[in-house]
Amino acid sequence: MEGKIYTTPPPPQLSDSNRRIIETTAPSKRVYQAWKGSNRFFLGGRLIFGPDVRSLAVTVGLIVIPVIFFAAFVSQRLVDEFQHHLGNFIVSVAVVFTIYVLLLLFLTSGRDPGIVPRNAYPPEPDEDGSNLSSDWAGSQGGPPSLPPTKDVLVNGVMVKVKYCHTCMLYRPPRCSHCSICNNCVERFDHHCPWVGQCIGKRNYRFFFMFVSSTTLLCLYVFSFCWVNLRKIMQAYDCNLWRAFLKSPVSGILIIYTFIAAWFVGGLTAFHLYLICTNQTTYENFRYRYDGKMNPYNRGCIQNIKEIFFSKVPISKNKFRAKVKEDSTTFTSSRSMGRTMSPDLAKTSVDIEMGGGGKRQAVNAEEFEEIQSQIESVIGSERCPTEPAHTSWGGSAHKGNWEISPDLQMLAAEFGMETGIKEREKIQGTL
Repeated sequence: MEGKIYTTPPPPQLSDSNRRIIETTAPSKRVYQAWKGSNRFFLGGRLIFGPDVRSLAVTVGLIVIPVIFFAAFVSQRLVDEFQHHLGNFIVSVAVVFTIYVLLLLFLTSGRDPGIVPRNAYPPEPDEDGSNLSSDWAGSQGGPPSLPPTKDVLVNGVMVKVKYCHTCMLYRPPRCSHCSICNNCVERFDHHCPWVGQCIGKRNYRFFFMFVSSTTLLCLYVFSFCWVNLRKIMQAYDCNLWRAFLKSPVSGILIIYTFIAAWFVGGLTAFHLYLICTNQTTYENFRYRYDGKMNPYNRGCIQNIKEIFFSKVPISKNKFRAKVKEDSTTFTSSRSMGRTMSPDLAKTSVDIEMGGGGKRQAVNAEEFEEIQSQIESVIGSERCPTEPAHTSWGGSAHKGNWEISPDLQMLAAEFGMETGIKEREKIQGTL
């Protein structure tokens, strides 16, 4: 034993589980940089759009280009025909109203629609007060899992809420997961490709104002294009066709705004009905509420107040907040003859407990304490005549150390199994 030469074992490779648990030190990120949804962020996380944000450029063009043609070709005759600067006022109203519509568009598409923050881990069944049932496959012959639905009381009516496996949470009432943005959105109405964003609790008001204002803008341009044609007919004493030939832009805008007004006007009327009955587009097509079944309907007046006169809730996401990281580094493993890299800074350590399937969070200090206790066991191989001391079982003398399965599991998890195996070999020769 005295002549045996102890060599430093090579540093073991990190296991796959270790690679998932131990995170390398990286520059601190903000929430929007580590976002798991499909959203697109601009201006350092101040603006959030859907993944189809490019369609927003098409929508802007469909609004702005007709107004430019109106101001450039139609308004000139209106300025000449109307006295006391009334023509200039007509053109100014069109331009200002267009800017207002674009502002509503960006308020709708560039803000958090009401995204529910996703959980890092699934909730425990006990924490949610859920009773496990044998009706669903998750509770048969395996570890306990979560029921797919829960019953929630809303205004005296029992409503079922679903569990979202992507966000790992039970969705609040009226919440749904958008497959395009990959987020759960409160009071989800629909995903609008024209604005490139989900329509939910925090932007539905601005969406309705945008659609209704666009309808008014179309009617405004439509009306004054007709006025321009009437002025031409009176000035040249001609019919409508000849007036159209003298001002073709007016005729094109009349056709364009007529079609657009039917589209956005119909959308405005539909959402006005939804507001008065306190429904969402998703609920209307999925559940087909009538007046007696809708638990959210509080009467027309109260429903309108809820949409237009209630305070817009604060976003539950702080997109510019920094991701929390613990910069504590772990000490070197002296008994193993190597130094653990200081790059292995920890945010947290999760140890998978055998048998139960539950995860227990271990912070850096607890990890270091566990590591030191394992080192005290392995350190006895250098001085086998000296007893090794540990806080788990008092003192252990030469030859009577029995390494428990828990200790072996910890050592294997953190790359220290090599020293323990050598320790067992030494004891076998004694």
